[in-house]
Amino acid sequence: MRRATLWLIPAMFLAAFPLRAEDRINVVASFSILADFARNAGGERVRVTSLVGPNGDVHVYTPTPADARTIADARLVVVNGLGLEGWLPRLLQSAGSRAPIVTASRGVAPLKFGSETDPHAWQSVVNAKIYIANIRNALVEVDPAGADDYRKNADAYLAELDALDAEVRAAIAKIPPARRKLISTHDAFGYFAKAYGFETIAPLGAEAEPGARDIAGIITRIKASGASAVFPENISDERLIRRISAETGASIGGTLYTDSLTDEKGNAPTYIALVRHNIRTLTRALGE
Repeated sequence: MRRATLWLIPAMFLAAFPLRAEDRINVVASFSILADFARNAGGERVRVTSLVGPNGDVHVYTPTPADARTIADARLVVVNGLGLEGWLPRLLQSAGSRAPIVTASRGVAPLKFGSETDPHAWQSVVNAKIYIANIRNALVEVDPAGADDYRKNADAYLAELDALDAEVRAAIAKIPPARRKLISTHDAFGYFAKAYGFETIAPLGAEAEPGARDIAGIITRIKASGASAVFPENISDERLIRRISAETGASIGGTLYTDSLTDEKGNAPTYIALVRHNIRTLTRALGE
């Protein structure tokens, strides 16, 4: 009995303290939403850095020399894929990193807008679960000693995502089907719309600026759709969506969060907070 107690005390002592910072796995994510996923899957065993920070636009980001140094020190690099990070290949080359790269969207059924692939797959909570599974598997590969921790972390977070998905569906059920029209600044909600039964209209694609004829066509479509509200986004200039509001008579329904989290003081410091904010905004504006 005494021998068992002697072995138990060190184990309990070690479990009470997290890994030292220098012992954690350096994980670099391309933007803030992926960084949040990596933190949830990695827990105390990882130190996560996001190249594109809070309220940053990953579509048009310009890497810095510091980013190359960050990549060079990484043990794992987490990217979205689906054409989102067009600036990343050159950065990886300049950094000379040999760290494995996990494409978090691997396994997602991609959508298209026109000839372009829609990269915003995380807007469906079901797809977010695919992201977490890919990140978990990559962490296990890089750090096999932490495999049990990564699996437990991922399982706990996947359960939270299941509950979040049910929460979203229950909220949307309160919006009459005829009012489920999501008019936002750019094409970021295709996966959300497909998963949850919305129609979307957006004047901007991933990066293209619309001309006067394009905007006129969008305004005509919105008028014909009978949409009651339009929604600016946290990373986009609001002037275009406010013009559309003025010319269609649709109200401003509130800001939605698309390609970026906020800092800790904002409305969407985590992915779960982002989804909850968006669905509350939609139900307030579109529910009867």
